[in-house]
Amino acid sequence: MAYKSTNPATGETVAEFPDHSDEEIENALAQADAVYRSDWSRGPIERRLAVLSRLADLVESRAEELAKVAVREMGKRISEARWEVEETARIARHFADNAARMLAPEKIATDQGDAWIEFHPVGVVVAIEPWNFPYYQLVRVAAPAISAGNPVLIKPAGIVPQCAKLFEELILEAGAPRGVWTTVFAGKDQVAKLLQDDRVQGVTLTGSEQAGSIVAAEAGRNLKKSVLELGGSDIFAVLDDADLDRAADIGAAGRLTVAGQVCTAAKRFLVHEKVADSFIEKLAQRFRAMRVGDPMDETIDLGPLSSVAARDALAAQVRDAVAAGASVLHGGNALQGDGAYFEPTILTNITRDNPAYFEEFFGPVAHVHIVRDDDALVELANDSPYGLGGSIFSADIARAKALASRIDAGMVWINAMTGGGPELPFGGVKRSGYGRELAESGIKEMLNQKLVVVGPAKQAA
Repeated sequence: MAYKSTNPATGETVAEFPDHSDEEIENALAQADAVYRSDWSRGPIERRLAVLSRLADLVESRAEELAKVAVREMGKRISEARWEVEETARIARHFADNAARMLAPEKIATDQGDAWIEFHPVGVVVAIEPWNFPYYQLVRVAAPAISAGNPVLIKPAGIVPQCAKLFEELILEAGAPRGVWTTVFAGKDQVAKLLQDDRVQGVTLTGSEQAGSIVAAEAGRNLKKSVLELGGSDIFAVLDDADLDRAADIGAAGRLTVAGQVCTAAKRFLVHEKVADSFIEKLAQRFRAMRVGDPMDETIDLGPLSSVAARDALAAQVRDAVAAGASVLHGGNALQGDGAYFEPTILTNITRDNPAYFEEFFGPVAHVHIVRDDDALVELANDSPYGLGGSIFSADIARAKALASRIDAGMVWINAMTGGGPELPFGGVKRSGYGRELAESGIKEMLNQKLVVVGPAKQAA
């Protein structure tokens, strides 16, 4: 059974859901397509935005319940789950309040007459979403899609089916017609079949590079628009003039939030040689101070990974890195006993011939590299197949801005942890994917940007 909820802190199976049959998925697609052809999608935006406003209210009113389900399903700490639920409501409310402006017709100055661009839905969108933010990742798709009028078939990750079903229930309770947002417990072949169907006009995926390449290929074969947010190996650059204590505090949080299972986590620490010894010791102090334990315990700092399989894969990755020459400054081991726990870990001396140099470590494992100057920092930062986000810490903002412009990434933050917000476009370059989510650029990814021109009343002689 592909859709099973297992508490990673205890190993207890919480719930199981059978895969949907081909007939059930066809019925879901037919219902979504009917919604697209109805007044829901073609009519005034105000009705759709009212649903998003009520969704935000419902998420806020059931915040603690939603947070606890996320903790049980994927193991994030209760404080992290509460933040996620709060952010989910914030995104829904942001689009409820701003989407009408984002989607208003745009005038174009031209000598060919009166011209403008209108924004229209394109049809059913398939969304394939991960487990690390089981509500936030859904609302990133739902808020723009509902605003625009694109019905969505959502395929959640197999380990968070309860979160997915809860989110669907909230959208329906908020007043959306059935078919606007439908959870499908589908397999790979069923997803491929959906992408071959003319009623589906786009696909968005957040997940692994491997999954992204498969989905992009299928979408390309069938001439469907795709948006991909894939892996990352984000830098955390510490320059020689940085506030080292602040950088260490934010760097530790940036690497260890959600047990390091964040695409935009601080993964590669690039530290100027003049401050390397001091910064590395400060970072190690913070890693050593982390209290690991039950994610429902308000006093702990680090919960389990999402599954025992994820923990074991990370342990193997660390072993392989060490066998290829890396050094373990701190941690490096899975914790014994129940649950999918792994020590906060710092690896150093990772040379370019070590496979770990190019890999994404999806867990509480930091790489530390020492650089001699800004040019070496840029060279190392860009020597990666990924280009999602990154952070630069420096007292000299002009210097940091100049470096940010040279980094191959979709997002760079200066003197702050890589983050996001409903008003900020989110996405990467290279093998981190393409397209954007959130903000005005994100809402327009899956729209027909239709040009309309009214010619002049009289043609020039």
